[in-house]
Amino acid sequence: MTSNKWMIDTDDAVLLLIDHQTGLFQLVRDLDYTTLRNNVITLAKVARIAKIPTISTASVPDGPNGPIIPEIHQSNPDVVHVPRNGPINAWDHRPFVDAIESTKRRTLLIAGTLTSICMAFPALSALAEGYKVFCIVDASGNLSQMATDLTIARVTQAGAMPIDTFAVMSEVMNTWNRPEAMDFAKVMVDHVVPAYGALMDSYDTAQKSAK
Repeated sequence: MTSNKWMIDTDDAVLLLIDHQTGLFQLVRDLDYTTLRNNVITLAKVARIAKIPTISTASVPDGPNGPIIPEIHQSNPDVVHVPRNGPINAWDHRPFVDAIESTKRRTLLIAGTLTSICMAFPALSALAEGYKVFCIVDASGNLSQMATDLTIARVTQAGAMPIDTFAVMSEVMNTWNRPEAMDFAKVMVDHVVPAYGALMDSYDTAQKSAK
């Protein structure tokens, strides 16, 4: 894969899924619930296919924030979960940073609910320590569209690159000429672009007719 500083280097990437908890999901107003959940599941599945180390964490899961959505670990059993009880900024929890450092990777793909807090705070902290950071906005979710707009401006000014789930998937996949291409396609159809399934069916039918 040919990469540059503006794109994701899969061999250097770590996916961070922060505070995707059932209680916090109920506060989200800039994305609908189904889209947000599907995007988070997509990231977990794509990371497993591409062998990108993934770390999850939850803020006080036994309180009103609620437990982490189960699909994250169901979709990717290799996800490392780092529990925490107290720090709002996951980067202030040393075991979380230790888990990242243990990967020896310096490109962080960050999604967190809520966008302006759970995603933004660790992103800003990581940037201060020299990490390359992509903020996955549509797998985060926020109290309002205004809050999201402000957050995108804030993290961008700090040096992060805002990105959406489908773009992450496409950059990580990189080419259809790979053994896992249909695995990526299934995730795409199941969670991101259902209509692509009709396109695939049409193509398959055309190929069979041609034979």
